[in-house]
Amino acid sequence: MARGGFPGMPGGNMQQMLKQAQKMQANLTKAQEELEAREFEASAGGGMVNVKANGKREILSLEIKPEAVDPDDIEMLQDMVMAAVNEVMRTIETTSNAEMGKLTGGMNLPF
Repeated sequence: MARGGFPGMPGGNMQQMLKQAQKMQANLTKAQEELEAREFEASAGGGMVNVKANGKREILSLEIKPEAVDPDDIEMLQDMVMAAVNEVMRTIETTSNAEMGKLTGGMNLPF
């Protein structure tokens, strides 16, 4: 590349763009760390099953009320657990996309 930089783009503009990109990357990293530290909750079966997860998508706790346990209907309990886990994962995904979208101006970047 010639000393003049990119044709039609003075060298100062390129440096400014790099600084902005670095700042955006730092903001994205910080936001990702904050999201990973947050806790999310969801329930199913009218609160019979409660799930708590962090932004890393790790289950932190799973609470099942005793009255939700019917030995004759284990499938219902399994369905409630799956529904609560799926709901908390959707909440994390939606929140993550919304928070990152604010920083990227809607650009769909992988995180």
